[in-house]
Amino acid sequence: MQLRKMMMMLAAVSTMSLALTACGDDATTAETCSSDTDCASGFCNTAASVCMETCESASDCPDTEKECAPLAGATNTAKVCQCKTNQLCNEDDSTSLVCGTVSKRCEEPGTATGCTKDADCSSGNTCDTASGQCKPAATTCTGEGKATCAYGSACYNSTCAAPPAPTCENYNNFSNKAALGTTGPIIFKVATTSTTTDTAFCGASTPKRVKITISAYSSSPFPATSAELNGLFYVLVNGTAQAPSISSSAGNYTVTGTNRERADIVANLCVASTSTTTSLGYYFTGGNFYCFQSSY
Repeated sequence: MQLRKMMMMLAAVSTMSLALTACGDDATTAETCSSDTDCASGFCNTAASVCMETCESASDCPDTEKECAPLAGATNTAKVCQCKTNQLCNEDDSTSLVCGTVSKRCEEPGTATGCTKDADCSSGNTCDTASGQCKPAATTCTGEGKATCAYGSACYNSTCAAPPAPTCENYNNFSNKAALGTTGPIIFKVATTSTTTDTAFCGASTPKRVKITISAYSSSPFPATSAELNGLFYVLVNGTAQAPSISSSAGNYTVTGTNRERADIVANLCVASTSTTTSLGYYFTGGNFYCFQSSY
């Protein structure tokens, strides 16, 4: 009888332990809220609509959200646990969380409170960096390049659309398609700039110098000089990739934009004097593949 009672007591203790563990797990989950009264902690980040844990010092906070301080812009002056960097949100390298720009919580990329760039948002959305929120991308636009379009698209004739899908032999024969992606620099336009006979640059066997301008945008700043540019490749018809020839003289590498987000790169191509057209393929590591038939 005593043994039976003891076993029942142990079972009850075990059940309580499981319940406490569950409660602890729930406490680490960001609750949604609209006011402080909605949160067990008594603190609602109303800008992000999530509850935050209050604290007295950093030791009260988890390692991923170690800053204990009043939340900037909040009317509630209590100190709360806040994240600082994306790296600290992923200490064990097993997650890919971001530090929410507005929520100041570690969260999945692309959530309404955590973007710092378009790449943080899901397809068809752009990041409003002023609020840190992902919002539906515009479908109409002005100008060219990314404009107000979603990352991966560009402005063509006042409409946001993806760059032309690659169908050239250069792409079909290109074996390293794993190097392509949607987060690297996006090539949105390629054009033939000029054609001249230049044996000093090209040599006697392929004297015709064709200049090709590659226009691209990026979520990170392009380097200031072409010598610092990495990751741009020219793909031959047989699928072989090689670095393009870019002259260091003025006008062959132009970077524009507040954050140096656009680059216009003039690549050189030396061809036979009788050549009148060439199939070209260009890509940046992590970006799209752009086919272009140059006629000159």
